[in-house]
Amino acid sequence: QVQLVESGGGTVQAGESLRLSCVSSGRRGTIMGWFRQAPGEAREFVAAIRRRDGYKYYANFVKGRFTVSRDNAEGPMYLQINSLKPEDTATYYCALGARSDSYAYSDRTESYDYWGQGTQVTVSS
Repeated sequence: QVQLVESGGGTVQAGESLRLSCVSSGRRGTIMGWFRQAPGEAREFVAAIRRRDGYKYYANFVKGRFTVSRDNAEGPMYLQINSLKPEDTATYYCALGARSDSYAYSDRTESYDYWGQGTQVTVSS
């Protein structure tokens, strides 16, 4: 049974930082990623990290404010978000791609096979 559990969300002021965590169990996968979804919006890619070598992928809007990381290939995945803006308000989801080519299109939701329940990030101005 595969489980992804996110934590670290909350309500913060603009300009503050948050560190989100995702703990996975039951399947290793080839890539893990972060997506976010604001009310009424489509789920969008934020960042991902490839398991075999730690290569990182980022959405264009990240612009250096977001950093994805893992301490090792088996440990939790993190998303450090600095200088938070009200437009970052969303539910942030952790996802795991289990297929051998999941990392080929790391920014697509269909590349991921398992999803967490999400953690809410709310940024007030």
